[in-house]
Amino acid sequence: MTPALVIFDCDGVLVDSEPVSNQVTVDTLADMGIHLSLAEVMDMFVGKSMAQVAAGARAMGAPLPGTDADWIETLYAETYARLRTGVDPIPGVTAVLDALDRAGIPYCVASNGSDEKMDITLGATGMAARMAGKRFSAHALGTSKPDPDLFLIAARHMGVPPHRAVVIEDSPSGALGAERAGMACFGFAAHGAGADLARHGAQVFHDMTQLPHLIGVPN
Repeated sequence: MTPALVIFDCDGVLVDSEPVSNQVTVDTLADMGIHLSLAEVMDMFVGKSMAQVAAGARAMGAPLPGTDADWIETLYAETYARLRTGVDPIPGVTAVLDALDRAGIPYCVASNGSDEKMDITLGATGMAARMAGKRFSAHALGTSKPDPDLFLIAARHMGVPPHRAVVIEDSPSGALGAERAGMACFGFAAHGAGADLARHGAQVFHDMTQLPHLIGVPN
């Protein structure tokens, strides 16, 4: 059945920002004596809220300066600075949005990131105007994946019942949130098999150009 709404995650689904953002975490942890590769940090933290990242860092023994909120603010400042130097759209995603527009199927973005971060990344990739009035941030709404509320709020705002919406995610926490919301999930695995997405019921795909066909939308 063709969906009545497509809910996109932002980082790693619309914009290729995950390597940049997570490299900041790698560098910051290294400064505190916690040495991890970019792949290890992405495996641990992609799709997590910044509060969850801070908690994970403390659990590894990182001596975060000040409160978690202080550290998060510093991490965000460095992340935003690096993202402002440039970020690309995920290959093929602009054509997906064009196909949805032609089919008259609404879409929106639901992200654990902040509105400021989406301003930077969506603005840099030319998608800000397309998502105007259709952005749902965990920071602004006070709920984050894997809780289902972010997706449920988005669907309610867009006037679509949960079972008629589909979610496009690249993280296990997002896939779990979609599962809990009662929404079909398509898990974008640009690298690897995507088994962590499939564990939460996501239908895994590896090339964004496949998505219109998978959800029943003509290219």
